[in-house]
Parts: sequence; C-alpha cells; structure tokens
Amino acid sequence: MKFEELSLAPEILRAIGELGYVEATPIQEMSIPVALAGRDVLGRAQTGTGKTAAFMLPTLQRLAGGDGLRALILCPTRELAIQVAESARDYSKYLQLWVGVLYGGTSVQKDIRDLRAGYDVLVATPGRLIDHLERGNVDLSEVEVLVLDEADRMLDMGFRPQISQILRHVPKNRQTLFFSATLPNEVKSLAYESLRDPATVEATPQSTTAEGVVQFVYPVDGRRKSDLLLQLLQREDMDSVIVFTRTKFGADKLIGQLQKAGVKAAVMHGDRAMKDRVRALDAFRDGEVRVLVATDVAQRGLDVEGISHVVNFDVPQDPDSYVHRVGRTARAGQKGEAITFMSPGEIGDLRAIEMHIGRELPKIELEGYGFGLATPEGSAPAAPKSQKRPRGGRSRMGSKTSRELTPEELESLLRVS
Repeated sequence: MKFEELSLAPEILRAIGELGYVEATPIQEMSIPVALAGRDVLGRAQTGTGKTAAFMLPTLQRLAGGDGLRALILCPTRELAIQVAESARDYSKYLQLWVGVLYGGTSVQKDIRDLRAGYDVLVATPGRLIDHLERGNVDLSEVEVLVLDEADRMLDMGFRPQISQILRHVPKNRQTLFFSATLPNEVKSLAYESLRDPATVEATPQSTTAEGVVQFVYPVDGRRKSDLLLQLLQREDMDSVIVFTRTKFGADKLIGQLQKAGVKAAVMHGDRAMKDRVRALDAFRDGEVRVLVATDVAQRGLDVEGISHVVNFDVPQDPDSYVHRVGRTARAGQKGEAITFMSPGEIGDLRAIEMHIGRELPKIELEGYGFGLATPEGSAPAAPKSQKRPRGGRSRMGSKTSRELTPEELESLLRVS
C-alpha cells in the first residue's frame, strides 16, 4: 500500500516523499489507520520494519495545528532517542511543530532552557525524564499521545518503576501507542497497565530474522578471530560493517587491533562518554569510518541505512540478541550478510540460536582458521555474491526468514584472499 492511500496530511506526505518513502511497510500499513482513528495500538515489530514512522506519522498528524507539549515518546537508550527525534523532525518538516529530546549525559541547564522554550513533541529516556519531573521542569498534563518504543528493552534495562511513575503524570484519556519486539509476560503486564482496548498489530513473528539477510557461521579458533576479521575486511563489498562483541573490554581491544592495521573504525559501548558515542555513530553513518565496533548497546534501535554486513565477533548468549543484531542489515529492502564467528566454547550458544530461529546456520570453514565443523559440501546454503550497497535509499522493508544460497554465491564468499 502506498503512503498516499493512508489518509495522511499533505504536509506529511510531502516530507516523507522527499525522504523517498513510497510504499508503506506491513507494520505501517496496519498501525497508521487505527492510530489515525484514535485507538490505542499494541504493536509487535522488530527493528528495521519501519515502526518509527508507524507511530510517529499519525502522532504528528494529530498534533498539527495545536500548541504545547502534547506527545511524549519514551525510548530505552540515548542513541535511539536521538534517532527517533531526528525522524520526527524530518517528518514534521512542513508542520509547525517543535521536537525536543532528553537523555542522560548532557547539561541539565541546557535541558531546562530548551524545555522552557516549548516543545510539541518530546522524545526522552525514562531516567532523564523522571529527573526533570522531580525537579518540576516538565509538565505532562496536556499529553495527548504517549508512545512506548521498544518496551521490552526498557523493561530489560530496569525502567519499569520509572515508566509506572511517568504513567501517573500523563492524562488517563490519552492515546497510547505501545511497540515491542517481544511480548513476554512482564511486557504484557505493562501493556495491560498502559493501554485501553488496543488494536493489536504484528509485522514479524517472534524469533525470525529479516528477509534479505544471508546468515552463515565461520568456525574459528578464538585466538584467530581478529585475524579472520581483518582478512574478511579486504573484501570490497564490506563497505559498512557493524562488529558486535560480547564485552566492552573486547570492543576496546578489537578497535585497537583494527586501527593498528589501518582500518577506519570507531567504537561504541556503555563506558564511552555520550559525546564519544554520538561522534562514533555520526562518523559511521556519514561514511567517515567503515567499521563500527559495538556491544549490545547498539543492537536495538540503531538506524543506519546501507549497512552491508553485521559480524558477530562473539556468539551472543541470548538468542533474541542474535535476531536484533542481525536486524541491523538488510533494512529498507536491501540485501545484507550476517556473519558469526564461533569458537569451540560457543557451540552451545549457537545451537540455542538455531533452535530459536528454527533453522540451522551454514558453517563455512576457511583454511587455517576452522576446527572441523564446516557444513558438508553440497548441503550448505552460502552467502550471496558480493555487491556494493549505496548508503541511503529507502523502500519497503520485509520481515520474513532469510533465504538459502547457491553454490556460486558460496564460491564468491570464500574468495577473501
């Protein structure tokens, strides 16, 4: 379905048209009409399915022509809050609406000055918002729309008390748009607390990875992982790569090895100062560096277009983390590769992931690196033929399981000398 068929205001259609939005994604097609009708929405959607526009476009349309702080969007992390605020500003380009963002690690006095200037839409992390509520710096009594983005992640991070406190500050007759990648019992409990007769929409079944992502595993001795990564980075098609490590120490160690080898790379994890994290993300988004090394602080909500490859330098211990990491590539209808390095001690973690996603991942053993777990020749799907991916360019985003591969594509993958 095209966006022009969704009863959106001309000003919004003009703004998103300039961004290249033509076809609505499934979550947008299902969410926008019911949200425009004023109903609460309970949406289950992975990152990369277009959920930001799914809740933001109807919210902005509802606010057009009014005044005052009338929309509040809660996000689990500073990085996601910044990105959601940027999207809101892009979408409201031709509306007379002001968008603000609050997150930790910035000047409280600057926040206060900005809040006094006035916002129509406020994007915030729960902890920072509570800080300003307790100081009396922000008034939520006129909020018409409350959005909880990545509710499951907020609960994982321990924000349930803060969210409950925020709910007491917003009007009961508000509209609530509630989005989560998963719906465990704790998330369902929060949904019950915050929603009234919601329309339930779902874009992607739980435990699946996005269509267009080719996934495979390199069995590798743990001591050779950095060597293998440096060899793979010689491929020309690996032009925009996120490398996930399990620990902050591992991320710092790896970034040092990459930079020593002359690879343009940046690092992003929770121990880095906020300004350094923003600088690293901006450098990666702008193409100044081709590799971003990150811990799971970046696995959810990291919205960078044109990511060609995701590398799991360490096998994630949580299968859901694998799904979310892989969701960083093959966004907006593009293709992408998700590569996992598996050492002998990580075999159990990988098997848990394969059970979670309902398929066995092909094992590709490179000479000099592996330890005897390659998929038998002739039975393995492989990765796609290398191709350049332009940064930017937005189109319809899918939400199905990944495809299997041809022998020719496997041959292309192994050509990493």
